[in-house]
Amino acid sequence: MKRLLSYLSHYKVESILGPLFKMLEASFELFVPLVVASMIDVGIKGQDVGYVARMGGLLIFLGVVGLASALTAQYFAAKAAVSTGTCLRNDLFSHICHLSYPEIDTVGTSTLITRMTSDINQVQTGINMVLRLFLRSPFVVFGAMVMAFTVDVKAAVVFVVVIPLLSVVVFGILLVSMPLYKKVQRQLDQVMLMTRENLLGVRVIRAFNRQKSETARFEEENDRLVRFQVFVGKISALSNPITYVMINLAIVAVIWVGAEQVDAGVITQGKVVALVNYMSQILVELIKLANLIITISKAVASMNRVDSVFKLEPSVKEKAGAGHLGEGPAAEREMGQKTDRTAEQGPLQEAAVCFKDVTFAYAGAKEPALSQIDFTAGKGETVGIIGGTGSGKSTVVSLILRFYDSTSGSVQVGGRDVRDYTLDGLRGTIGVVPQRAVLFKGTLRENMQWGRKDATDEEIYRALETAQAREFVDGKGEGLDLLIEQGGRNLSGGQKQRLTIARALVRRPAILILDDSASALDFATDARLRKAIKEDTGDMTVFLVSQRAATIKNADQILVLDDGRLAGKGTHRELLQSCPLYKEICLSQFSKEEVERDVR
Repeated sequence: MKRLLSYLSHYKVESILGPLFKMLEASFELFVPLVVASMIDVGIKGQDVGYVARMGGLLIFLGVVGLASALTAQYFAAKAAVSTGTCLRNDLFSHICHLSYPEIDTVGTSTLITRMTSDINQVQTGINMVLRLFLRSPFVVFGAMVMAFTVDVKAAVVFVVVIPLLSVVVFGILLVSMPLYKKVQRQLDQVMLMTRENLLGVRVIRAFNRQKSETARFEEENDRLVRFQVFVGKISALSNPITYVMINLAIVAVIWVGAEQVDAGVITQGKVVALVNYMSQILVELIKLANLIITISKAVASMNRVDSVFKLEPSVKEKAGAGHLGEGPAAEREMGQKTDRTAEQGPLQEAAVCFKDVTFAYAGAKEPALSQIDFTAGKGETVGIIGGTGSGKSTVVSLILRFYDSTSGSVQVGGRDVRDYTLDGLRGTIGVVPQRAVLFKGTLRENMQWGRKDATDEEIYRALETAQAREFVDGKGEGLDLLIEQGGRNLSGGQKQRLTIARALVRRPAILILDDSASALDFATDARLRKAIKEDTGDMTVFLVSQRAATIKNADQILVLDDGRLAGKGTHRELLQSCPLYKEICLSQFSKEEVERDVR
C-alpha cells in the first residue's frame, strides 16, 4: 500500500477535494430529517401551508447543493483514480520490460498480463470508491448517531447498541472474504494462462483435432473460478440481509421507544420521524460501506499482486562503470556521427567472442544447461553450433547477448567480460534472429527499422536481398509499404524468417546470431542465404545455430553440443574424424558416400 500512496501523492489536490466534497454532501443530507421534523411539527400540525412550502424549498435547495457536491466529488475521485491507474500501469509495463529473462520465465506471461489488466483495474476501482465513500459513510453513520442524540437521548441509545453490532458483522465478513478474493485472482491467472495458450496454439489444436479436450480443460478451470467466485460471493452477500434485519429491528426499537416518549410528551411525532430517517440513513450507508469493504478487499489483494511484480529485481544488471563496446559504426550511429557504411563493422578484437569454462543453470533447474564450455570465435569467423534438441544451443547465444548471466566462468566479447558493458552498448552491436520469427503490426519499412531507426530504403533493400526476401517482397507489389499484420499472420513461415534475418542485417552488426532461423526454408533457399551472408558480412562474426548439418558444414568452426557439454570443436572434416556424435548427425542427414568423401 505504501507504493500506492506514493502514486496518490502526485494527485494530492484531487485526493483531498474528492472526500471533502463528499462530506459536504453528507452534511447537507444530515440536515434533511430535521427539516422534515420541523415541517411535520410546525407546518402540518399548524396547517401552515406557507411554512410547509418554505421547508419544501429548503429541501430542494439541500438536494441541489448535495447533488452539485456529489458530482464535484465524483469528478475529482475519478480523475485521481484513473490518473493513478494510468501511471501505475505505465510504470509496471516499464518495470516488466526491464526484467531479465529469469524473472519473466519464473513469473509467467499470463500472470504478468493479469497484473497489467485485471489487477490494476481492480485497484483503480478501489481508489475511486475509497475517495468517494471511505470518509463519507462513517461520517454519515456517526453523524446520524450524534444528530439522534440532539433529538432524544433515550431513543438514541438504540443507535449506540446497533452501530457496533453492525460494524462487527461488516468487518467480520471482510476478514473472511479478503483471503478468498486472493484465491479468486490466482485462479483467474490460470484461466488467463489457458486462454492465452489456446489462442496462440489454435492451429496446433485444430491440427490434432483437440478442440473438445481443450474446451473441456478450459471449462474445468473456468468452473473452478466460478465456484470460487460464487463461494466468496455468498459470504459477501450475507452482509446485506444481516444488515437489513439488524437495522429494521433497530427501527422497530426506535419507533417503540419514540412512541413512549411521544405519549409522555417528551418529544413530538416529527422528531420520531427524524429518528427513523436517521436510522434509515445509517442503513443505506452501512450497506454502501459493506460493498465498499468488499471492493477494498479486492483492490488490496490486487495491489499486493501488482506490488509483488514491482519487487522483482532483474538478475542481469549493469554494474557501476560499465561502458559501451567501444567505437565503430554502431557506436557512431548512436552518437549521431556520420560513418562509412562500407567500413569494417564493430570495435572487436581478433577474439570477437570467447567462452572460458562457462557453466550455466536455469533458475530452479536441478542440472546445469551448460557445463564447462570453452571456445573462441575470431573476428570475421563463421561459427556453427549443432546438437540435439535441448543440448543448449540457444542457451549459448543467449549468454552472448547477456539475456542470462553465466553461473560460473566468463563470457567475453571484444576481449572484455560481457558484464563490463552496458546492456544497450553490448546488444547494440549484435544482431540476433531468434528461433521464433516475430514481426510487428505495421509496414515492412517500420519492421525493418527495428534493426536501425535511421536505415534508408536502399539499405533495407540491400538487407532484403542478402536475406533472399527481395523477390517475394517485390512480388507483393507494395514495396516497403507492405502492411504486416500482427505476428506476420499474412506471411508464410519462411517469409517471416527471411524478414527477421533482413531486420538483423539492416543493423550491420559486429556479431550476427542466427538461432535456427532458417528451419522453414527449403534447402535451395537456405544454401543461397548462407552464400549471401558469407559474401556480404565482411568482418562480421556470424553464429549459425542449426540442427541441419548442411547449414553449418562450411563454417570456420563448428561446436557440437551434447546435453549441455561440448562434445566436439573444429571444422567439418576434423569433426567427422574426431567426433562420433557429429559423424552420427551427418550420417542421419547425408548419404554415407557424401560423408566418406568429406572425410577424405
